[in-house]
Amino acid sequence: MTAPKPSEIAFLPFVSVQNMMRMVNTMGAAAFMRDLAGYIEADFRRWPEFDKTPRVASHSQDGVIELMPTADSENYGFKYVNGHPKNLRDGFQTVTAFGVLSSVANGYPVLLTEMTVLTALRTAATSALVGKYLAPKGSDTMTMIGNGAQCEFQAIAFRELCGVNRLRLYDVDPKATEKAARNLAAQGFEIVKCTSAESATEGAQIVTTCTADKQNATVLTDNMVGAGIHINAIGGDCPGKTELHRDILMRSDIFVEYPEQTRIEGEIQQLAPDHPVTELWKVMAGDAPGRRSDRQITLFDSVGFAIEDFSALRYVHAKVRAGAPHDRLDMLADPDDPRDLFGMLERAR
Repeated sequence: MTAPKPSEIAFLPFVSVQNMMRMVNTMGAAAFMRDLAGYIEADFRRWPEFDKTPRVASHSQDGVIELMPTADSENYGFKYVNGHPKNLRDGFQTVTAFGVLSSVANGYPVLLTEMTVLTALRTAATSALVGKYLAPKGSDTMTMIGNGAQCEFQAIAFRELCGVNRLRLYDVDPKATEKAARNLAAQGFEIVKCTSAESATEGAQIVTTCTADKQNATVLTDNMVGAGIHINAIGGDCPGKTELHRDILMRSDIFVEYPEQTRIEGEIQQLAPDHPVTELWKVMAGDAPGRRSDRQITLFDSVGFAIEDFSALRYVHAKVRAGAPHDRLDMLADPDDPRDLFGMLERAR
């Protein structure tokens, strides 16, 4: 992307929640996540080109607030995101987010967008993209333990990219399962509502864990994981928060986004710092194997990484440039003479 001209940046393109929903609904969530997955895959394949750092996190008793930055030679992007599990009790979202994409050439932002909806879409798109490489061939049944805000997105993405059409649902809150079952049945899935996590895993080739409590939990125990399963573990994403029993990790081939971050935040925080893992970008680039056998247990220890958000920002920016609905914010000062910012202020009297 070339640097914007001064005449092009007086008003910053802004994608509101309303316009994000219009954008997604116009093409359909499945198609949106399919195309977004293409952007993520393309960026993973050029992983060495990016500046990379673990996210900057500020932890409190109630949750975490994070900044997730990265850049390539043309663009800089960051996401602001929180994670507050207790919010649900108070009627707030557990996760909210917004993001900015900027031109490296002159530092000017070229996009401001909501990322609460977009994060849900990119998280599911990433999971399903990884499933293409790691899930058993012909997988059609997925267990979903944790039926909250991310559940439906995961299901739709896995159907679109991996062919999943049968779902086995379980949540400690039956109301969450009823909500997910209602929404997903309307999308044409075959649904089984389960009364325990153990019964939910029966007959599934893929197991997705997506719980929100900020604690070392054992959502999935070793006896629930048979040979050949692919585990999509997306709930454990900060220090002190896990979902899987350690014995599962010892039996699995573990795939991660960015080891330096995942060893702090992911399921592998339970393991020794030198426990072997495979970086997903190497699998997508053809430099490392993914699934090698029918009996292999593969684990995507997902914590979310900034390059996935960068891909989402790139994708939305391309949609905006192609005419997708957006607003324009008077956010960037644009004096006639770049040296006369004070004069611009005075003339506005």
